[in-house]
Amino acid sequence: MEHVPVEVIGNILSRLGGARDVVIASATCRKWREAWRKHLHTLSFNSNDWHVYQDLTTSRLEILITQTIFQTTGLQGLSILMDDVDEFSASTVIAWLMYTRETLHRLIYNVRTTPNVNILEICGRQKMEMLELSHNSITGVEPNFQRFPCLKSLSLSYVSISALDLNLLLTACPKIETLELINPEIAMSDAQVTVELTSPTLKRVYVEAISLDKFILEADSIECLHLKDCALELFELIGKGTLKHFKIDDVSVIHLDIGDTVDNLEIIDVSNFTIMWPKFYQMISKSSKLTKLRLWDVVFDDEDEIVDLETIAVCFPHLSHLALSYDLRDGVVNYGLQGSSHLENVFVLELGWTIINDLFSHWVEGLLKLCPNLRKLVIHGVVSEAKSHEECQMLANFTSSIVQLMRKYMHVDVQFDYE
Repeated sequence: MEHVPVEVIGNILSRLGGARDVVIASATCRKWREAWRKHLHTLSFNSNDWHVYQDLTTSRLEILITQTIFQTTGLQGLSILMDDVDEFSASTVIAWLMYTRETLHRLIYNVRTTPNVNILEICGRQKMEMLELSHNSITGVEPNFQRFPCLKSLSLSYVSISALDLNLLLTACPKIETLELINPEIAMSDAQVTVELTSPTLKRVYVEAISLDKFILEADSIECLHLKDCALELFELIGKGTLKHFKIDDVSVIHLDIGDTVDNLEIIDVSNFTIMWPKFYQMISKSSKLTKLRLWDVVFDDEDEIVDLETIAVCFPHLSHLALSYDLRDGVVNYGLQGSSHLENVFVLELGWTIINDLFSHWVEGLLKLCPNLRKLVIHGVVSEAKSHEECQMLANFTSSIVQLMRKYMHVDVQFDYE
């Protein structure tokens, strides 16, 4: 070990992650202590990593973190996650950030302080490439002064910010590619809650647990959009046809408009969502490059609506991965098997149920016939803890029928995934 360069030891210590482990390892010898002081580039303080963090008084914890940070030089990544810790002194936290800001590329910050610390003012105009803020407040954004010329990834969780400041913050990040908004508290000046965001460089957007009247996103370069657990009256995406991955999970939206951005879509993943199939199909029908379609636990606005797999086969000729959950309404499956067209390029088929019955195995058989080149079949199911004898018999019959069915399809890999 004495021949290992001190820079390499610095890389080893940086991969340990937790500050406690780094400090212990640096006590190995004088050379390792030198690596810690001069060549450590990543340091993490997480209240969940070590129970002692939660047993210490706030002032003692502040001293411990201060001593650790101030013995390093050139930190590029700093993570301070103090979920279950009382509020820190703002002056102490400011000292940490002022000491490291000129070299920091990545900052993960979840610290409650009194008063609130203005991260943008302290860390703006520096080399920051990734910024994750939690349980913080952002006010009075000045794009010309609080500018992040190198920032590519921004995550805001449980952050209080106005709609105007949020858009100004994106303006202050001319190279931003990834945006995450998780349960933000959007401060509004009028009764209607409207958020309008514009960025020519955004490629990936993730939005979770947000409730708004209107959400308008203008992103010319967007490739991936994921909405989860949101309540929206209107969501509109304005782009230039770059969207490749669209995922929507447990979202309530009255008017969904992704406009002319669907031409290059490759993946559509919809789950726990109520849709009007004709309108939704019209919206995605131009996605001729689609390779994966997932419709899982979707509720149809019209109970008589049937998703015509013939239409899917014709409109999405490159489809290779199809995932459908089974829903039985009055003896009719919402996914019809009529038509003569086959899903020639579907190699992976995922099928699932919430309430199993005898029709499920017949539905599986019908879909297998539509996929002549299938290589893998995954069957998902929900099994309750307490089952009657009749339910157990139903599951046994289904298992027997699938075993018998798959003897005809020996080339297909079959997997079962029950929850």
